[in-house]
Amino acid sequence: MELQEVEVTIQPDGTVHLAVRGVKGTQCMDLTGALEKQLGGQVIRHEKTPEYGEDPGVGEARICNFS
Repeated sequence: MELQEVEVTIQPDGTVHLAVRGVKGTQCMDLTGALEKQLGGQVIRHEKTPEYGEDPGVGEARICNFS
């Protein structure tokens, strides 16, 4: 099994970026959903990488911006 990572970056203006690696398909949404809810705020943008279209079990990435 590949390593699954969630990178959380908080900008000086309070914007939060989430980047997920090692998760294919829509599993990323499940992985970050609870974290997004806990952070509150509004999701400004989701960006899907080519891994999003791959079979689940190994990799999607997305970036969420909260303000």
